[in-house]
Amino acid sequence: MNDEELQESAAEGAAAAATTDPVQAVQQERDALRDRLLRTAAEFDNFRKRVDRERRELSEFAASDILSEILPIVDNFERALQAPAPAETESFRTGIEMIHRQMLELLRKRGVKRIEALGADFDPNFHQAVIHEASADHRDGEVIAELQPGYMLGDRLLRPAMVKVAKSS
Repeated sequence: MNDEELQESAAEGAAAAATTDPVQAVQQERDALRDRLLRTAAEFDNFRKRVDRERRELSEFAASDILSEILPIVDNFERALQAPAPAETESFRTGIEMIHRQMLELLRKRGVKRIEALGADFDPNFHQAVIHEASADHRDGEVIAELQPGYMLGDRLLRPAMVKVAKSS
């Protein structure tokens, strides 16, 4: 090969490179834009999920505040139903029972569940020990009496159960 052929070959190679460079450049730009589009779509999806989660948590927080205020009312209805009543007040008692059932149904519909404390091991996450009593009949740390029921809203504690806990003698 002489110098002229080398120059022609180099010129053809440069021309070929010049024709593929714009195609490669466009392909690289396309790939970069596609990557950017996918990342933006993923960011938007994450944003939407975060906003939905925050909205749901805010709604649950607002509901938990109101439901916490209803719990003492339910407690008072339960106390009223436990009190002895003369026969002539039976119609009032029936009305109180109906209201109590409606309140419990409202709590159930909103996802409020009563904490089953009696007989369970004491758990400071769900129970508030107000009395410790020596007992040979129960395990150490066993809840032997529930003084006030506790409630959960989903996995959130609305109110701990006030309990009496056995301790070894």
